[in-house]
Amino acid sequence: MPQKLNRWPARMDLLQSGTGLLLVMFIWGHMFFESSILLGHEAMYWVTRMFEGEHLFGRPYPLLVSAAAAIVLLLIALHALLALRKFPANYRQYQRMNTHMAAMRHMDTTLWYVQVITGFLLFFLASAHLLVVLVQPDNIGPYASSDRIWSGRFWILYASLLLVVHVHAGIGIYRLAMKWGPFSAASSGLWRGRIRLALYCIVAFYLCLGTASLITYMRIGAEHAPYAGERYVPTHASGAH
Repeated sequence: MPQKLNRWPARMDLLQSGTGLLLVMFIWGHMFFESSILLGHEAMYWVTRMFEGEHLFGRPYPLLVSAAAAIVLLLIALHALLALRKFPANYRQYQRMNTHMAAMRHMDTTLWYVQVITGFLLFFLASAHLLVVLVQPDNIGPYASSDRIWSGRFWILYASLLLVVHVHAGIGIYRLAMKWGPFSAASSGLWRGRIRLALYCIVAFYLCLGTASLITYMRIGAEHAPYAGERYVPTHASGAH
């Protein structure tokens, strides 16, 4: 009697890829919304109120932001648990992996190793950021966020998170494209180089966008430091801050 195939490893691999894709789409979208500060205080305030549901319900509901943060946190936890299946389980396996990498000098293997390291760091960095959003959903805005980044010294966390998350996301998309893309064996080598180049360009773009946004938040926070904690009121409502 033929042995029944165990499909769970393939299912978990598919789920890992799916959760990873969802998280990358969230990260890239989140980066664009965060960079609204580059368009001015009013633009960032409008985006904040959009996520709080004010444009739809007529008043803001910060709990919607908490709910979104909780969902993303759960996705990260699930993705991390699925990815742990492929991590070295002990020091001996870690040694063998390093020996294998040194002997092969294979770029994709090196990228996988970088993804392991950045994924480990992300579990702590991203969780710290999301927990703040989860418990303080009403403390987001052009001045509230800038005060947290500058006066609260969160720029240290966000600068580290910016680099780690976009390197991890970029490598993840590259690996997903090579794993699930409709490439033939003959053309995979050609596509590998092109997709890797696209990866470098995408990561560089988001790092530049994120750095410009972070510097802007830090500048606003430094200027607003004597008034840290004051709420932002849009000019169309009060005429001034």
